[in-house]
Amino acid sequence: MARIAGIDIPKNKRGVIALTYIFGIGNSRAKSILAEAKVDESIKVQDWTDDQIAAIREQAGSFTIEGELRSEVQINIKRLMDIGCQRGIRHRLGLPLRGQRTKNNSRTRKGKRKTVANKKK
Repeated sequence: MARIAGIDIPKNKRGVIALTYIFGIGNSRAKSILAEAKVDESIKVQDWTDDQIAAIREQAGSFTIEGELRSEVQINIKRLMDIGCQRGIRHRLGLPLRGQRTKNNSRTRKGKRKTVANKKK
């Protein structure tokens, strides 16, 4: 089991796919990390040697990933909320930020439906 940036990456997957389990590493960044570390991207993680793992770990360390990236994102969101811009207000209210309609959709952001009782006649 290879451990990179504090994450146990799955050993039965190809290198490119396994590296995407790390927060902040997507498909293209995984390919570039493996290319710079001179590791074939079709090789499964269980077939990596210790030297290859060390080279990959070194290349991945040059990017902002995992905990450092998560805290950076949280700081950016907090800054938006503090300055009171539109996106910050939407974050505060738990509504979608990027102009989506909220009449019918956006259940993920708004949470479970809250039923409002009808007015009695």
